[in-house]
Amino acid sequence: MNTKNDTPHIHRISIGQKKGERKINVSRAVVHSGAGIDGDAHNDSDRPISLLPLESFVKVAHPDLDVEPGDFAENITTMALDFDQLKIGTRVRMGSGVELEIVQIGKECHLGCVIREKVGDCIMPREGVFAKAIRGGEITVGDTIEIVRPR
Repeated sequence: MNTKNDTPHIHRISIGQKKGERKINVSRAVVHSGAGIDGDAHNDSDRPISLLPLESFVKVAHPDLDVEPGDFAENITTMALDFDQLKIGTRVRMGSGVELEIVQIGKECHLGCVIREKVGDCIMPREGVFAKAIRGGEITVGDTIEIVRPR
């Protein structure tokens, strides 16, 4: 497990039973090849895994709000990962050899977004990226993340 703040790593892993709602934090998760994270509502979608940098949370900081990883319905909250390098087709490796391919940058926030209503803003449309699993396995909080260029 790596906890250095300057090395890209998994800060939190979050899963949820319903789409568009805050997710709960877990210490580890199973990622399925060709799909997403076991137990998450997006597991079988065309963009099953979402990533969001912890550094983005300061952009919605407000004294009356306590915003935590998972609140924006992201699956993997990262730390020290350079999202400017994450283009469509880029792959990232983490955990027990899990490899994700970036399939979408940002998203359109739907009307009636539960997160926007509760938190006041949703940074996923601007800051989040979405991926599919090329190689499955287990991921754990603290695992390092390596950017792998498109093949």
